[in-house]
Amino acid sequence: MEDIEDLLIGSGGGAPPGFRLPLNTVAVKPKKNVKNGAKLNGSLLSESSLFSTVPGTQTIYIKTFGCSHNQSDSEYMAGQLSSFGYGLSDDPENADLWLINTCTVKNPSQSAMDTLITKGKNAQKPLVVAGCVPQGSRNLKELDGVSIVGVQQIDRVVEVVEETLKGHEVRLLTRKTLPALDLPKVRKNKFVEILPINVGCLGACTYCKTKHARGHLGSYTIDSLVGRVKTVIAEGVKEIWLSSEDTGAYGRDIGVNLPTLLNGIVAELPPDASTMLRIGMTNPPFILEHLGEIAEVLRHPCVYSFLHVPVQSGSDAVLSAMNREYTVSEFRTVVDTLTELVPEMHIATDIICGFPGETDEDFAQTVSLIEDYKLPQVHISQFYPRPGTPAARMKKVPSNIVKKRSRELTAVFEAFTPYNGMEGRIERVWITEIATDRVHLVGHTKSYVQVLIVAPETMLGSSAMVKITSVGRWSVFGEVIEILTQTDRRTSTKERLSREVKCAPCVDQDESCACSGDNAAAPCACGLEGCGEQQNGAGTDTASHNQQLLEDQNNTSLIGNFLSRRRKTPTRKLDDSRTASGDSPKQETSREEAPNEWGFVDRVFLGGLILSLFTFLALLVHLGFRIKLSK
Repeated sequence: MEDIEDLLIGSGGGAPPGFRLPLNTVAVKPKKNVKNGAKLNGSLLSESSLFSTVPGTQTIYIKTFGCSHNQSDSEYMAGQLSSFGYGLSDDPENADLWLINTCTVKNPSQSAMDTLITKGKNAQKPLVVAGCVPQGSRNLKELDGVSIVGVQQIDRVVEVVEETLKGHEVRLLTRKTLPALDLPKVRKNKFVEILPINVGCLGACTYCKTKHARGHLGSYTIDSLVGRVKTVIAEGVKEIWLSSEDTGAYGRDIGVNLPTLLNGIVAELPPDASTMLRIGMTNPPFILEHLGEIAEVLRHPCVYSFLHVPVQSGSDAVLSAMNREYTVSEFRTVVDTLTELVPEMHIATDIICGFPGETDEDFAQTVSLIEDYKLPQVHISQFYPRPGTPAARMKKVPSNIVKKRSRELTAVFEAFTPYNGMEGRIERVWITEIATDRVHLVGHTKSYVQVLIVAPETMLGSSAMVKITSVGRWSVFGEVIEILTQTDRRTSTKERLSREVKCAPCVDQDESCACSGDNAAAPCACGLEGCGEQQNGAGTDTASHNQQLLEDQNNTSLIGNFLSRRRKTPTRKLDDSRTASGDSPKQETSREEAPNEWGFVDRVFLGGLILSLFTFLALLVHLGFRIKLSK
């Protein structure tokens, strides 16, 4: 099938991002068995196909392969479909349509896509395929008979789904403007926002197929990204992951750079460090000139001291064949500088084993590099030739040697014990998800070490001081000793925004942050425990806060919830003065009692209880008279 692109009305450039175009602006290819149809804008549509289904009443199954950027795209598509009435299901068998978001990085992920498409066709499910595979390989045989939505057309997914459910085959692949960041979104984890800062990259790696799909670098503006950060914080997000094919290249197409963006985002993070920032994967070339500034951001208490910097090989000869545009020495400079400037810095990297032309000596240099740094995370993969890439035409290393090298390097890496020495330490941990064993909650330290704890699900979205009780190869185990921040599910977005205080980035641990709010400046002590560390007045409230948490868990009955509304809520009063020298303002530790007034709902509820009581008594009296008369 030839590519069918958007048909635009008039001479305009289409609809703005997120705006749903009229039905007749989507180009469709009807099924060949349509008979007695009417021609509409060049497409043959039968009357029955137009009215056989009611849009927005069906259930959609979404399957995502690949990176966090793909996950974010799926969340945006799910949000749009949900906002138009479609149901979302994890059960493919009972879904009316399957939406498959694909990855083209490695052969296994594309093979999994092929298997799922075949299964869907056999089950006669309408299929929509999105992501990098159709965008980079639009003429694949496996894509025959399915609808396609391109990586920069995710804001049109509702139209594609509607037409596909009518039996039409739709393809939207033309790259236009970047999708809007404020589209509806259904997050896989409600506490984690995956924020794409740009698409594409500036590199030309000989093995990479993603460049064919995502294209050249396209960056979102700083204002749009900072605006999105403000929005998701107000929505209760506790972790923001910056996602990109190459974070370090951000802004080079629009005249800005990554440190400028990071400082703009950090300035919006809550001063109590209740929301953390995780910087995404970055290749060495584009951060070398900004290492000092990036280290400054990574030291900030509201930013994880973690960075993913893929090296791919420890041999300069192999890096040159890959066209990676850096040397092993430059990679070492990145790692050495960040580990020196950022306390407890953790770095992850990637290795490709068996790249075409890799010799035993090249591989030995890679092993030596990994042994030198003993990084806590190393993602090891075998070389997979991707169709259409220069590396696919190079002379391959025999597959048995590739597998042998992969096993050898994996054994070297798994022998490391990166978390030895953590046992007994007390760390602040941000808790955001449930472990696959359904027993533990998963959190991360400032260095992004995974911590497993046994705690109630009510602690999701909170941070706590945790004592590390034991260490494993891939994670550590701990027990909560103090809750620092707790998700307040009773606070409205408007109320949170009205109390918002912003914290500017700190250059070092001893420097005070410049904080501003709607009223006077509030203190922001940047110390070892993080930006907005609990201050004197709050520090004395830990016991009462934890007690309140336990009480909230117990107030599950209707009457219990009503009675809890009558408790006097202690509040903290701060002095808003600041000395001319920039010292932190003094704080009062006095506490005020919130007014204990009966609201309208309270009066109605109490009146209902009293009325019910009198009704019950009246029924008892009436029943007694009936029994007495019957005798």
